[in-house]
Amino acid sequence: MIRNDVKQKLIQAFGKSPNDVGSCEVQVAILSERIRQISAHLKESPKDYSSQRGLMILIGKRRAFFRYLKKNNEVSYTNVMQSLKSHGLI
Repeated sequence: MIRNDVKQKLIQAFGKSPNDVGSCEVQVAILSERIRQISAHLKESPKDYSSQRGLMILIGKRRAFFRYLKKNNEVSYTNVMQSLKSHGLI
């Protein structure tokens, strides 16, 4: 689970407003943080197969959001990719 303060920082960094939790940009950022956390967990527990399955599901969801952004708003897609790289989430 993502701590509340981390989630609020992601919302402020990627959201269009302080209450924006549903836009693709925010959802991609939150999914990326969850993927980072689960990947760190799997380095310590490589035989946790249910977490591996959950990680694959999250990666698929994030890929779908990226595809949607690239198709509908190319500028936002490139901005999100650069921001995620600068935050160390990709």
